[in-house]
Amino acid sequence: MYLIDTNIWLERLLHQEKSEVVGQFLSRTPSEHLFITDFPLHSIGIVMHRLKRLDALLRFVQDAFIDGAVVLIHLKPEDMRGLIHVMDQFDLDFDDAYQYVAAEKYSLTIVSLDHDFDQTERGRKTPDEVLSV
Repeated sequence: MYLIDTNIWLERLLHQEKSEVVGQFLSRTPSEHLFITDFPLHSIGIVMHRLKRLDALLRFVQDAFIDGAVVLIHLKPEDMRGLIHVMDQFDLDFDDAYQYVAAEKYSLTIVSLDHDFDQTERGRKTPDEVLSV
């Protein structure tokens, strides 16, 4: 079970450098094993709006949630204390700490291209690493 970080989704949506491997990871992993928090979902919406790519945003939502079974999760206000602790403990910014605490809470493996998770106890996997297992 994988918590997919914002940069993974955007890598694919924006056809960036690692888009191909991200696509392979996403197509080979059952969508019910993919989790996303509300934070990246909203961040993706902001990015796609700024890029005037709302059609791609709608396709993403359709593919991931309506046709697929990607699981949307969130943190509650009670989780904020733990989030602040993780920010201090690992020197993470808010969005990375949000992902980290959600992964911890739901026992998920973080899949990200962000090296900031490497300094944490949970770490992260890249799409390449997951595919090579």
